[in-house]
Amino acid sequence: MSDIQTLVDMGFPKEKAERALQVTNNKGVEAAMEWLLAHADEDIPSSSGSSSSTQQQPEVEGPTSEDATPSTATDEAAPVAKSLKCDECGKLFKSQDEVEFHAAKTQHSSFSESTEEKKPLSEDEKKAQLALLEEKMKRKRQEREENEKKEAQERERLRIKSGKDMLEAKRKLEEQEMKKVMDQRRREKLEEKAARDRVRAQIEADKAARKAKQAGESFVAPAPAPVVTSPTDSPKPAVSKTYTNARIQIRMLDGSTLVETFDAKEQLAAVRLFVQLKLGNASAPFGLMTNFPRKVFSGDDFDNSLDKLGLVPSAVLIVTKAQ
Repeated sequence: MSDIQTLVDMGFPKEKAERALQVTNNKGVEAAMEWLLAHADEDIPSSSGSSSSTQQQPEVEGPTSEDATPSTATDEAAPVAKSLKCDECGKLFKSQDEVEFHAAKTQHSSFSESTEEKKPLSEDEKKAQLALLEEKMKRKRQEREENEKKEAQERERLRIKSGKDMLEAKRKLEEQEMKKVMDQRRREKLEEKAARDRVRAQIEADKAARKAKQAGESFVAPAPAPVVTSPTDSPKPAVSKTYTNARIQIRMLDGSTLVETFDAKEQLAAVRLFVQLKLGNASAPFGLMTNFPRKVFSGDDFDNSLDKLGLVPSAVLIVTKAQ
């Protein structure tokens, strides 16, 4: 908000506010207020250059020049109007500018000339008015600071919410990627098993054919084994399977990766021993954890089997420094 608008909001006419700021070299609202209070009784001309006497007068009660009777030399001198008065609230004004400002602010429309002279403000009245204006400025400043504080809090809340939403979206994306990797590994294992079964069946059929040929008997080849399809290709629900092995991928502290297959019933302590042997006897204490879902294994977990810990048929373990 500009200094002129601040002074206008306090009740000063715009022309006087502009004049006060000009005289005080634009040193601020307080300096302009002190000048306005010190020169409250002076008639300051408007910036347009027109005097208050040439502007249109508001509605004035009393006889007009047309209704007035011609004065004679013997008549007494007519009283001189020393101020303008608001007939609705009784307030006195020295200039037309003050009348127009009061009318715009209060919507009062009835004014008349008055022989009463507007008394200048006393020092106590000036101090009281200055105190009221300073209190009004203080309230406006407090309201502005409170609004700025609320806006800053709202911006911070939106920033935190946006950060949480981004983290949640990133977590879901990583889970989806991990699920795709696990499904791909499952399909590959099923395909490898189906290929081994076909080869094994073909070997058995070849053995049976050789035996029948040596014995001079006829041999009928068995029907080929059905092809096992992956769960994503079959419309039937996946059949649960009991795994006997666990393929564990271990990420070491130096960034290298080890892959080892363990029995599904082996304890997690076997994996820790395997890592310790790879690191050497002089290795520092370490821990094991999973990333998706995140789980840090404690002392009791090392006594549980791999299938009970959900590390079957395959899993990724990360070696961490001991806390």
